[in-house]
Amino acid sequence: MNALAATSRNFRQAARLLGLDSKLEKSLLIPFREIKVECTIPKDDGSLVSYIGFRVQHDNARGPMKGGIRYHPEVDPDEVNALAQLMTWKTAVAAVPYGGAKGGIGCSPGDLSNSELERLTRVFTQKIHDLIGTHIDVPAPDMGTNAQTMAWILDEYSKFHGHSPAVVTGKPIDLGGSLGRDAATGRGVVFATESLLAEYGKSIAGSTFVIQGFGNVGSWAASLLHERGGKIIALGDVSGSIKNATGIDIPALLEFKSSGGSVKDFAGADVMHSSELLLEECDVLLPCALGGVLNKENAPHVKAKFIVEAANHPTDPEADEILAKKGVVILPDIYANSGGVIVSYFEWVQNIQGFMWDEEKVNMELKKYMNQAFTNIKSMCKSHECNLRMGAFTLGVNRVARATMLRGWEA
Repeated sequence: MNALAATSRNFRQAARLLGLDSKLEKSLLIPFREIKVECTIPKDDGSLVSYIGFRVQHDNARGPMKGGIRYHPEVDPDEVNALAQLMTWKTAVAAVPYGGAKGGIGCSPGDLSNSELERLTRVFTQKIHDLIGTHIDVPAPDMGTNAQTMAWILDEYSKFHGHSPAVVTGKPIDLGGSLGRDAATGRGVVFATESLLAEYGKSIAGSTFVIQGFGNVGSWAASLLHERGGKIIALGDVSGSIKNATGIDIPALLEFKSSGGSVKDFAGADVMHSSELLLEECDVLLPCALGGVLNKENAPHVKAKFIVEAANHPTDPEADEILAKKGVVILPDIYANSGGVIVSYFEWVQNIQGFMWDEEKVNMELKKYMNQAFTNIKSMCKSHECNLRMGAFTLGVNRVARATMLRGWEA
């Protein structure tokens, strides 16, 4: 089942639990605006090439729309749509005053030079500049884009609208980016894990963890879990997977990786087959990489007690049902990986105020938001007698529905 079908299915289930009016339900699913633009740029060799850029703006009932821009050869309108919708519910669960959006350009960033990427980003910004803005739609980095991409968007947008640092988040620190943004998603995952384990009388110290994906989110989560006394017994990335029953030395692995080594060559652990990584016995499994990694084939063999979804949509709905029957507790992506958008909100607030925070304040506020959201999800689970995924979806959908009705959506 693709991301759009799964997200829509979760939404419909939540709408039923909440008893939403069918007209309102339909209205909440339809995106506010879909934008598709042609971006033609000269390549370094002088030839012209055209790319298609998208931006789906899903909902703005609770505030400006918010979501990443990805540069990827398979930027598919359906997927962008699903991710924009997911951002609407995610920002509502986290209680940040945003709606959802998502965008991208169908290109292979690895095949473009830095100056070609800059030209492409600037042309895309010229095409959509009057449809984004501090109080309209605030983009952020995603797959294939980074702080530099945001800097180009900021600069191009400011040529039309004057200096506007709050038009994008995930910027370089020197241009108004927030301290703590880099670690935010991984740190949020750790706060979420802490809240979940506490529910069951456990803590990170002394628990065992398996981490799939060792990019930004996976490496920050691993390092912060290790710091808190968690034992990471297996982890893997695209290069391969490793395990060590006594716990992998994460600081040593990070040092090895930053000096050019790959995970599978790390001396402090044994190589394992990547297909076995998700099936390794542990307390907590953290999928931090791609969507759809837990499916009906491997779900029956998962031995973890808890799954914290640090990636977007790592569990297929079929796998969801199998794991629920086995008694595995799943903390859903819509809450677990919302640390990134929460700190993006802090960055936007700092830019609007023109007053920057220190890192300690950023992390303290992030913890407050993550803990509060968990408490709110648990109370939805109680009142609707549902699992954590539906608790999070009912919380998010309910907030957006209430805002929509208060604004007078039928007029």
